[in-house]
Amino acid sequence: MGQMEELEKSKTNRFLAPVVETPSRGGGLAFLSQAFKPFSYRDFRLMWLGAFTSTTGAWMQQVAEAWMVLDLTGSAFYLGLTAFLGQLPIILFSLVGGVVADRIDRRKLLLGSQYIQMVTALVLTGLIILDWIQIWHFLIAVFVVGSAQSFGGPAYQALLPGLVDRKYLSNAIALNSLQFNLARFIGPIFAGLTLSLGGPAFCFAINGISFLAVITSLYIIRSSFSPPKTKESVMEGMKGGFAFLKERGALWQLSVLGFIGTFCGISLIMLLPVFAKEVFQIGSTGYSTMMAISGAGAVVGAILYAGLAGTRSGGKMTLQVQLTLSVLITGFALSTNLSVSYFVLFLSGAVMIGLFASINSLVQLNTTEEMRGRVMSIFFLAFRGGMPLGGLVAGFLASQISASFALVVMGVILCFSALAFLFFSSQLKEV
Repeated sequence: MGQMEELEKSKTNRFLAPVVETPSRGGGLAFLSQAFKPFSYRDFRLMWLGAFTSTTGAWMQQVAEAWMVLDLTGSAFYLGLTAFLGQLPIILFSLVGGVVADRIDRRKLLLGSQYIQMVTALVLTGLIILDWIQIWHFLIAVFVVGSAQSFGGPAYQALLPGLVDRKYLSNAIALNSLQFNLARFIGPIFAGLTLSLGGPAFCFAINGISFLAVITSLYIIRSSFSPPKTKESVMEGMKGGFAFLKERGALWQLSVLGFIGTFCGISLIMLLPVFAKEVFQIGSTGYSTMMAISGAGAVVGAILYAGLAGTRSGGKMTLQVQLTLSVLITGFALSTNLSVSYFVLFLSGAVMIGLFASINSLVQLNTTEEMRGRVMSIFFLAFRGGMPLGGLVAGFLASQISASFALVVMGVILCFSALAFLFFSSQLKEV
């Protein structure tokens, strides 16, 4: 009986252990070679460049949108409400999106998502130019964009592993985070210049045009997914995804960890306009600087993670990274010195992206291709679902007490949840 148990445990561990490649010795060149290996794949390069261009535009719009919402309403609560409505469709529709991503051409699903988001950005541009813009326009627009992302997100996550060999998947995920956060660094800088020179309408217009880059890349990549024929209903497909996660408890726990990470971590980004305007009184230019510093930290964190992706970090290391993030978020909340806050914000960006990339990699490496859309939709639901709920709670606490108090609460939640996983028996620590 004991031998059978050991054999079963061995099989489980083989499934859960990601395929890794130990980087060769050779200093900085070997590190960079390991980090940027996915760029040797044509389809990955095309998707990366398209996504980077579009994401830069999206960050420009997000900076302008946050500033306009705060300027129109004067309330941190509306910042939280906007974030909540933008992410609410993820909770409502992403599970359906995951089933659809396992049943149709994922590129077509992504194209539909991009077209909807492009049109929405251009409509907002027109409303701003005509001076018709009101807060309810933003609330409706972010819900429409979130609905498109609830189908496009699982499809993109499921398409990504097909662009590179499996042994470089962790590197590809890290580089995908790099493009997102490089855009988060560059986008706010461009947004600050654009806001001061041309106004918010230009930020929204640039975002609308930027979608053409990712749309073009989707038309020319060769990677494809041929979905298996099935007579299952959408509900049966969703149940199958949950059953798969239940059988592999570590995947379920990683989804919970993803929810906690975004619930607490994204609140830091969401409340930056409040810190810029009310705590440090540095205006829209200072806010875009804060966003750029956070993005720069994330860029460094993504490169470091990509270079180290060949070494196995696992669930235990991920929890330790979460503890570090909790300390940094609390430190930023309590700082009254702008230079210190900039430094802590940079470190927070680096650690946060390391946490998110690590969780994402572990989920991707421990699922199967035929279940990938559904598994990633559940993870996407947990990961993205934490953003609106965390933003709503943080916005409420900031409006009722203070932004600093709201971030301290988030830091405490991060800390105690990581400690709970570390000190109690958990499959997560064995991944």
